[in-house]
Amino acid sequence: MKKYSLLLSLVLIFPFALSAQYGYWQQRVAYKMNIDVNVETNIIKGTQSLVYTNNSPDQLTKVYYHLFWNAFQPGSEMDVRSQELGKVLINGNRPDWDSRVTDRISKLSPSEIGYQKISSLKMNGVEQPMKVFGTILEVTLTKPIAPGAKATFDMDFEAQVPVQIRRSGRDNAEGVRYSMSQWYPKMCEYDNTGWHTAQYVAREFYGVWGDYDVTINIDKDYKIAGTGVLKNAAEIGWGYDKPGTALKKINTPKRKWHFVGENVHDFVWAADPDYEHIVRTQEGTTLHVVYKKKDSATTAAWENVAEAAYIVLPYMNKRFGKYAYPQYSFIQGGDGGMEYPMATLLKGPGLGTVFHEWMHSWYQMMLATNEIEHPWMDEGFTSWGAAEVNAYYRSQKDGGAGTPAAFRNFLPLNHGGAYRSYFSLMTSGLAEPMTTFSDHYNTNFAYSVNAYSKGEMYLSQLGYVVGDSVRDEIMLAYYDKWKFKHPVPGDFLKVAKDVSGLQLNWYNEYWVNTIKTIDYGIDSLWEENGKSIIRLKRIGDMPMPIDLVLTFKDGTTESHYIPLDLMFGEKPAENGEARTVHPEWNWTNPSYNVVFEKRLFDLKKVEIDPTKRMADVAPRNNVLELKW
Repeated sequence: MKKYSLLLSLVLIFPFALSAQYGYWQQRVAYKMNIDVNVETNIIKGTQSLVYTNNSPDQLTKVYYHLFWNAFQPGSEMDVRSQELGKVLINGNRPDWDSRVTDRISKLSPSEIGYQKISSLKMNGVEQPMKVFGTILEVTLTKPIAPGAKATFDMDFEAQVPVQIRRSGRDNAEGVRYSMSQWYPKMCEYDNTGWHTAQYVAREFYGVWGDYDVTINIDKDYKIAGTGVLKNAAEIGWGYDKPGTALKKINTPKRKWHFVGENVHDFVWAADPDYEHIVRTQEGTTLHVVYKKKDSATTAAWENVAEAAYIVLPYMNKRFGKYAYPQYSFIQGGDGGMEYPMATLLKGPGLGTVFHEWMHSWYQMMLATNEIEHPWMDEGFTSWGAAEVNAYYRSQKDGGAGTPAAFRNFLPLNHGGAYRSYFSLMTSGLAEPMTTFSDHYNTNFAYSVNAYSKGEMYLSQLGYVVGDSVRDEIMLAYYDKWKFKHPVPGDFLKVAKDVSGLQLNWYNEYWVNTIKTIDYGIDSLWEENGKSIIRLKRIGDMPMPIDLVLTFKDGTTESHYIPLDLMFGEKPAENGEARTVHPEWNWTNPSYNVVFEKRLFDLKKVEIDPTKRMADVAPRNNVLELKW
């Protein structure tokens, strides 16, 4: 009895953490930074004025900052974690570490490490006591910040740009001088569950919404791209004032670049003296492509990025919601692809990565889920959207000739790679629930599949459950309701239920909270009292509604649909198909009998889920070919 009383108390105290958010609020920041970059020593010195608005109902006695670059030091948590994961072997012989990191941090010299040091921090003019814990700065306030109050934090800081290892750094493999992500002391997020002070170990972020006013002083020959709009474009030139202009000559050794980004939760920039700049405009959005020219083929590839972005933006605006910012920059830099507000760092011009990183603008930059706790809501939704964009782009470029064959090897159209990765994980013995926090997976393998592939499948398979067209309505409604906020799984689920009219708690419970799998099969068939009967069997632990198609010897087909009792309803018929809707299949029953009117011996083929959207881990018993 005591256990139930305790559980009830927790639900009453912490309702927000368990489901959707009611009485929603969020904090607000306004940064003004002025930094000076020494390109000889790779040292940044800067000042930061941060106006922090406490919109919470709580009195704050402490605040916390991220000092991300402290991770790039021998013995850091990122260093140790990477080396420990390298001891895990996947498929018997492959170390499970990130190949970009491996043990490289442990070998950095003092001039190669990264750091962020705070020399002074004042709140409302009063110096504040500080303590550094790895990549987190704890500030114990001399005076609390009351609910609804504002406080101004003035900071002097110094940072050393690390050698490029993960995301940020200098002198990457492509020769880009500076990839400046996680480069400034950044206020941690405070929400209805309190402060989020995760150490920077490997991946994922959570940031406070606000405005950024950033002035960068750097050697006059360097060219910069990043978050925000360049406010002194007339002084800079280089395509920012109008396409095709050169970098304007100045007599001073350093040049000022002044960027302002509004209603964003981070700020990234990159700099190199040899950058080239392509500018396009589409539907009111300026598209920048910034890259290092090596040869004509390199230029052509980056020009293709600009063309592809121009082609797909109208589709993205219509399909996922209107892009909310005045510009977006595709910037060569970093170690692969890394998303930030209004910009991405890209190792190269591959369109798969380009579309993926840009889709983050929707599911992380405008719908800013806490990636540390729910990475699948960003990476997975982004992967789903990018696959849809890629298919659209192919259809525009080659009329769909480049589209992979549908349903090949039991995989669905457009999202087959995600299903393939998921099946691989589920047979590996390394699966973990999607509720696992990003940095706390036992393997990089499980994290990658859950965050990207299983998260992508969440939406592909949701289309199977509620219908693709309804799923698309859900995605637009989700965007409209939760853009510029921090949605949690319960918030998405509530929108999905409202739009579809179906009960879907069971879907999240099984797919997100457990590693239970789907497995249905065709068990037997017979005639009885002039009726033909097919018995279906649920072999796996996760229940689902069933689409069933019967093909007869005369070439005709019949579509049959069996709702799941947990849904309290049915999805609409898709693509205008005629179908027979059967009574619901109770999830407690391991088998179900489907009755149809035609003679059994006229039947040629029985198939469960012909679109392959249901993630059945043993799909071969979903199809029965009859040879009589």
